[in-house]
This record gives sequence, C-alpha cells and structure tokens, in this order.
Amino acid sequence: MRTAILIAFAAILLVAVFWDGPEPRLPPGVLVPYEPEQDPVEPPRQWQFKDSQVTALATFRVRARVLLTAHYWWGDAAAVSPVDLTLGWRLMSNQEILDGLHLYRLRRAYAWAPRNGRLPASEQDITAHSANMHMVPSTGELAERLRAIARGDLVDIRGYLVEIRLSNGGIWRSSLTRTDTGDGACELVWVDELNKL
Repeated sequence: MRTAILIAFAAILLVAVFWDGPEPRLPPGVLVPYEPEQDPVEPPRQWQFKDSQVTALATFRVRARVLLTAHYWWGDAAAVSPVDLTLGWRLMSNQEILDGLHLYRLRRAYAWAPRNGRLPASEQDITAHSANMHMVPSTGELAERLRAIARGDLVDIRGYLVEIRLSNGGIWRSSLTRTDTGDGACELVWVDELNKL
C-alpha cells in the first residue's frame, strides 16, 4: 500500500512538473504581426547577477504567442534561468498554422513535426518565426510572473540578449539570430519588462 501511494505521488509530481497543460485554441489569423527587435550593445555592458557575470550583447524586444513553457529548479543554469518560453510570432502565432504542427519539448529546447504528414508552412518560415528562449528574470517578482505565463498567452518582453559566465565556470551565450537551429540556437534573454498583450 505504501509503495502504491509513493508511485501515485511520484506520478502526480511528474505531471505537475512536466505537463504544459491543454493545448489552447485561439482565433485563426496572425495574432502577433511583429518581428523581434534587437540592436547591438557596444561596448557590451557587464554586471553581476547572483554568482554569475552577465554581459549584454544586444537590446531585445519580442512580442509573441507562447507556444510551450518549461520550468527548472535544479542546477546552475536553473539558478539564473528558471523558465523557458517557446515563442511564436507572425505566422507562428496563427492558429491555422499551429493546427498543422505537433510541438514538443526537448531538454531546454523545442522541436516540431507535421501533424498530418505535411508541413503547413516552409521549414525556413517555421524556424524564422519561432524560438525557444531561456528567460533570465532580473527580479524575483519577474521570476514569479514568468512562472505564471501559460501556453496561448500573448506577451511583450523587453531586455537584453546576454552571455552568462556561470559560477561553475561554464559560459552560456545567446543566439543573436532567429534563423539558426541546433545547439546554441536558443536566445538567452535578460528580462527587464514583461507584459501581456
């Protein structure tokens, strides 16, 4: 009996941690018509955050639909970036396009596949209009607000694309383009402002 209770508790905990909730349905059409905006920071700005050193590489603003969320609690990376948001803009904010895709999470990344054997848009357009972004909240209050973001929300995030030298000696650097894929393709976003659209 005790084993069954522990197994049930573990299953509930796994669902609470890893399930992203039901897939939201929003009206068809492009809900977020804006491209992300960025400008180089020259010379790069640096500051200390917790036990890490942050370097601002570019100012950044993204207005997007939240496609997936993930929360992290353990490890050096989670200490500075406790939330990932997979974001879509322009065609990737359109329910008609998203209906043709299966989106799923990987470890601090995301992937997609055609839902019915045929992509609803070109691979290049899907890649260029969506990204997994590691969020680095500048305050505890922003950390809580980021954790409350849900799939389907429309958000406006401002801050910087950054490089972080972690306390364990590792270096985590943001992508500076929306068209790359694979390792290093995610944006590392220092969040100064977060609003819902």
